[in-house]
Amino acid sequence: MNLRSELEKARAERGLWSEGDRIVAAVSGGPDSMALLHMLASLADEGKLSVVAAHVNHGFRIEESARELEVVTAYAEKLGVPCETALLDMPSYIEETRLNGQAASRERRYAFLHEVALRRGASAIALAHHADDQAETVLMRLIRGTGLTGLAGMLSKRREKNVELIRPMLRMKKSDILRYCREHGIPYCVDSSNEERYYFRNIIRLDILPYLSQHNPQLPQSLQRLAEVAGAEDDWMEKQTEALFAQLVTISPDECAVSCTGLSGLHVALQRRLIKLILSYLSQETENISFEQIETMRLAASPHAPTTWRTDAGARVRCLREYDVMRWLRLPRNELPEADDYEYEAGRDQASLTAEPSGWTFDFIREAAGLGRKPASRYEACFDASELAYPLIVRNRRPGDRIHVLGLNGSKKVQDMFVDEKIAPSERARYPLLFDAAGRLLWIPGIRRSSHALTGSRTEDVLFVRARNE
Repeated sequence: MNLRSELEKARAERGLWSEGDRIVAAVSGGPDSMALLHMLASLADEGKLSVVAAHVNHGFRIEESARELEVVTAYAEKLGVPCETALLDMPSYIEETRLNGQAASRERRYAFLHEVALRRGASAIALAHHADDQAETVLMRLIRGTGLTGLAGMLSKRREKNVELIRPMLRMKKSDILRYCREHGIPYCVDSSNEERYYFRNIIRLDILPYLSQHNPQLPQSLQRLAEVAGAEDDWMEKQTEALFAQLVTISPDECAVSCTGLSGLHVALQRRLIKLILSYLSQETENISFEQIETMRLAASPHAPTTWRTDAGARVRCLREYDVMRWLRLPRNELPEADDYEYEAGRDQASLTAEPSGWTFDFIREAAGLGRKPASRYEACFDASELAYPLIVRNRRPGDRIHVLGLNGSKKVQDMFVDEKIAPSERARYPLLFDAAGRLLWIPGIRRSSHALTGSRTEDVLFVRARNE
């Protein structure tokens, strides 16, 4: 496969850029981004565009990261491409903000790319995601649960902050990219963290995809085609929803309203999409609003539902039914949504549990004591499984909840722990706590572990728990 021709074909078919545009290439130092840099630089040599390389050192892998920086800057200089770099101290930033590591890194990395694009007058930021990445993304979303939009995977072109994010290599296979690097003598680095099964995406790539490919050797290509088909159909349905939004929704400051008759008269797929579009219009924090919450609002508009009703939809949006009108209100910052209590149970053999109102997922891994796995952060904890009473329970805080803090005498109020850890008041009512069936508070993820069920020399069966807020 001639990847250079494929790149230009992708540009023409999907309108990724116009001749003469300036493009910022995000270059990590791996084979994919280095191949992308080489292809864009060759187009720049022909006067078809101009390119700027941008590289971010996140500060995680000290020696490897330094080597990547060296390889990227040296190769950009060889190609005659200007290169901008940023050195971030993400470990300290994550510790300070307590944000999810991957999400925080992505946020800071993209902020730098946008800053370079703005300063350099670029119309697009080119990302080196390829067909194998797309297959992993689709399968990962499928396993976690997704709709048509999720099945569309990564888009080849998406506008963000007045700049196009483009993925010109989305139809190229990893094997072809590696061959391209060999043929053109392109240097690259190998990120050792790509082999660590700590990350779900790595498990997908290293274990799940190879296993499923035994039954369908063309599975990555099939998933990539599924993404393209789903993306086209999702785009069409989104346009239909936008037209209905303009036709049916009444907009006023901080509010959207629609007739219950008009909403419930639509096809169920369009009802769900219209509600999601209304929520997105009112808030930029709708990622954690679940299917069940959307469905609750949709059914509340049906002819058989009560004519007066209200709920907090999340993302600082309140939904009300007032006879034949459904209203969605954007709550002011100083008015916090009322949180309902929630409680979920996890059996002895359960692998994971998602506490929907909180947005947190708990992974439960049983293993023998001799494996030596240790918590890598305050979002992981180990317990002596024989000392736990099942089922385990994940719920939000109730008045009077206390934790016997490891390393301290006595117990402490959970509310006081939240204050000490500067957990925002808006988050406290939904923050998940892990209990066992005996009512013992075992762990406040990201904050503190209790003194119950400690592992020791006599431990034979370990329960390793990881908490994710995604």
